[in-house]
Amino acid sequence: MKTRGQRAFVSGELAQRAQKAIEILGTCELCPRRCRVDRLAAERGVCGIGGRARVASYAPHFGEEQPLVGQSGSGTIFFSGCHLHCCFCQNYGISHDPEAGVEVDARGLAAIMLELQAMGCHNINFVSPTHIVPQILAALVFGYENGLNLPLVYNSSGYESVSTLALLDGVIDIYMPDFKFWRRSSAANYCEAPDYPETTRAAVKLMFNQVGDLALDSTGIAYQGLLIRHLLMPEALEETEQILGYIADQISVNTYVNIMDQYRPCGSSGSFSELENTIGPEHYRQALAIAQSKGLKRLDQNSLAKLLKQLGISLG
Repeated sequence: MKTRGQRAFVSGELAQRAQKAIEILGTCELCPRRCRVDRLAAERGVCGIGGRARVASYAPHFGEEQPLVGQSGSGTIFFSGCHLHCCFCQNYGISHDPEAGVEVDARGLAAIMLELQAMGCHNINFVSPTHIVPQILAALVFGYENGLNLPLVYNSSGYESVSTLALLDGVIDIYMPDFKFWRRSSAANYCEAPDYPETTRAAVKLMFNQVGDLALDSTGIAYQGLLIRHLLMPEALEETEQILGYIADQISVNTYVNIMDQYRPCGSSGSFSELENTIGPEHYRQALAIAQSKGLKRLDQNSLAKLLKQLGISLG
């Protein structure tokens, strides 16, 4: 079965999308920041990246959700730079340093995808890809010309422009956004993006309309659909409840959700006293209970197993 991107390549639609996206770089409005700089002329906006992608690292990743990892790993490509700039980012050295990693052209990025495929990865997982969408689309043309056939994962912060998501319609197989904040004040304080909540609500809904609920093959590996991550934040359980309620009521109760307790103080989070805390087992348990009370049943099993272990409960 061909992936969505393969079908777009065969029809010629992918090449047209790639060309349109590259032109946008001339007055860049790929993300909600809408910097309107000429990245083709090496001007840089919030993301810090010019006309070429910068790859910080790539490898089979075994720490992702089980439907992505399987037995052979998710083929992750970590891009340098970021348009959101969370002050607590766990990849702060990559996201806040646009000079991290190595600059690659479209053929070079395609070669990375093909190398990950040759390693046996189940998918190609683009991490923080929003500001690199044109370069990704251009690279995919070369990738499909040379035998790329894996599902594509769009692993993002959730802070997306609907016009950019429209360029990805029929190309991306699996959307994996994080849904971080419900309050505008939280997003303003921690990311200087007060419009994050409403922007992400619209983006997640559009992602779902494009790909539907997460679908798994006979071996339990995802091949299409929406997977939402929610990073628990200190002193923000009310926001968690609002976000999970929105997913259940406005997206789908069958949404696959990973509630993550991995927050820890990083980057410049020390500017906020509340961000000096971490997420304890009770906070995590309450979040899972909220999800279940909203009717969300497809919760990441690795997270559930981790909680049971923390509470001293055996699975067998």
